[in-house]
Amino acid sequence: MTQEPFEFDAAVDSLLAAVDDGRLLPPTAERVRLREAAGLSHAAVAQALKTRAVSVVAWEEGRSEPTGERLHAYRKLLEGLAARYPVAAPTPRLPDTPPAQAPADAPTPRRTAAPSRRPAPRKPAKPPVADPRFPHGPLAVLDGDGRAYGIDGIVLDCPAATVPELVTWVLGEAGLGAERLNRNGFDADPLIVLTAAATVRLGLPERLEGHEQRRNLRLEPDHPVVREIIAAKWQLTQRGFGPWARVYRPATTGSRQCVQLAVLPWDALDERSWPGVAEMDPPEIARVLGVYAARVLTPRGSTAVCGLELMSALRPPTKAVQNKTTGQWSSAYNPGSLGTRPVDPAPPEATPEHPVARDWDGGFLDEEAYQWVRDPGLLTQEERLLPYAVGLDLNTAFLAAAARLTVGLSAPEHVARPAFDKRIPGSWYVDLSHIPVDPRLPSPFTPTGERPTGPAWYTTHTVAYAQELGHDVTPVEAYLRRETGAYLDPWHDRLRAAYVDTLADLGVTADLTDTEFLAAMAVHKKTDPGLAAVLTAIKATVKGGIGKLRERPQGRHYRDGEPWPALSRPTWRPDIRAAVIAKARVNMHRKLRNMAELTGLYPLAVLSDCVVYPSPGESPLSFLPYAAPGKPQPGVFRLGPTPGLAKLEGVQDLPWAIDLMTQGLNPARHIKGGDAVLEDGE
Repeated sequence: MTQEPFEFDAAVDSLLAAVDDGRLLPPTAERVRLREAAGLSHAAVAQALKTRAVSVVAWEEGRSEPTGERLHAYRKLLEGLAARYPVAAPTPRLPDTPPAQAPADAPTPRRTAAPSRRPAPRKPAKPPVADPRFPHGPLAVLDGDGRAYGIDGIVLDCPAATVPELVTWVLGEAGLGAERLNRNGFDADPLIVLTAAATVRLGLPERLEGHEQRRNLRLEPDHPVVREIIAAKWQLTQRGFGPWARVYRPATTGSRQCVQLAVLPWDALDERSWPGVAEMDPPEIARVLGVYAARVLTPRGSTAVCGLELMSALRPPTKAVQNKTTGQWSSAYNPGSLGTRPVDPAPPEATPEHPVARDWDGGFLDEEAYQWVRDPGLLTQEERLLPYAVGLDLNTAFLAAAARLTVGLSAPEHVARPAFDKRIPGSWYVDLSHIPVDPRLPSPFTPTGERPTGPAWYTTHTVAYAQELGHDVTPVEAYLRRETGAYLDPWHDRLRAAYVDTLADLGVTADLTDTEFLAAMAVHKKTDPGLAAVLTAIKATVKGGIGKLRERPQGRHYRDGEPWPALSRPTWRPDIRAAVIAKARVNMHRKLRNMAELTGLYPLAVLSDCVVYPSPGESPLSFLPYAAPGKPQPGVFRLGPTPGLAKLEGVQDLPWAIDLMTQGLNPARHIKGGDAVLEDGE
């Protein structure tokens, strides 16, 4: 239930309580001014407060803050000095245009004495510390010495020696968290990332062993740390204490009490999605995750989990409504969302394991990404004489397909002999086998690229493309959704901006010429490995989020025919996943067809969003068509940094590609020089 009005009250009460309790200190510059005005050294202050001089320096630089009794003593000292050495009145000035300045009580950024070696992004997103309730940002990385590294070089002293103490410190003193992404949603829970040293310090095992699959890693229920958490009246989610653990207490006053923990030595940051990040030093880990938090959301699990959670964070299922008579607030459905209750798919949209598909023999949707190789016998002599095979990869093709995509929001309705309407999302049983297909191109109707052999189930986008090609379609039956909306639009917009901005920080911008673009893409990962990892994570968030819409049964306890936990989510929507993939495949075929019509060029192979062409040169510039010098031809593959445009995937000798094709292998899978795997996020 959304508790927005109550959360505002709680936030204001919390801020006032911090003032009353003396937990707020003057800006760091004022702390320095007061000490120097009194002629006090760092050592003198440290001696009075029974601490170290380096700690006083850290307080004045904003790298850490005192806590407990020392906090009140330090505040008393500063108040006494402020009474003795007040700020001089400013000299009056004429009302010309004054320089912009921050408010006097604005928090001063807290930075480490030795900041991260990597530069901050050149085009930072909206900072996640705008909310005064979360002055230290969305997350911190804890080392083994009690230092918690946050974004922008912040370092906090963390006295916790146990997990319950850590959770209490985070919620009571750390000032961590992030503002909600939608006014009807919830603020992001603070994230604490545990290094290997911090993991051991808190009494956790440095490694978790005994499970074949990473998703099953978790502490046993009788582990001492789990018992400590329960004894302190905290709870764990049903997934227990694993690489991504959530420690919480049920909300009683409208304010969430929850802390997310990511355990690095337990592979919380999968190397495939976060390359190299787990091995970075804590300040750099905080910077990388902080950029992702600002541009996507605070991490709360794998990138696939984040992709799915982002959908709900941007389209909350409920909103708060006020009864005009009683004035009381209650929770109601938020239009445009998927609501709070799961919706069963139509039988052909389900997976074979789903309960609605039990005894179903009417076939299933097969809307998957392309895995197609042209028959090598269809290669012309002219093509065989070309020296190179060049691979083009479409940037975040699934994300581009999600843009302005109308999907169903309600349960499916069965309709017999429906008239096809491309405006209605659904699944249609129709025969497209009569439509001729050029054997040098994949069929647009199947992921294998083979021509259909009879009636089958298709999404609206696939059937609409058959109409676009000029063919009649006569569905036999359909499962249609009458309540519709562009559910994924805010998800697309946020991830698109994250992708484009991060590429721009790596030197790949929209104003580059195609030659400059190819040169920048060749080195962008070396420009800043941390931001390059953010870019990889964003791409994994897209694919993983779409994949999670049809999460299959997993875990050692699953039994055939039983429901699995994912089915209880309103976001278990295989029909939406199918619609995205179908649109992406249709988009790819449209470009392939236009390339053939405009240039006479035909692909060697297609794998998901990668296509391989025979080429006279090692660059895509050798074969891509242009309407005029420097002006790409519309409707075909174009180079560029935005979703849906293309980049160079790899180059190999053409005989190498033909040899793979002859063996029945897909050269698009290997064009980079390694064994790339089709990643659909599942």
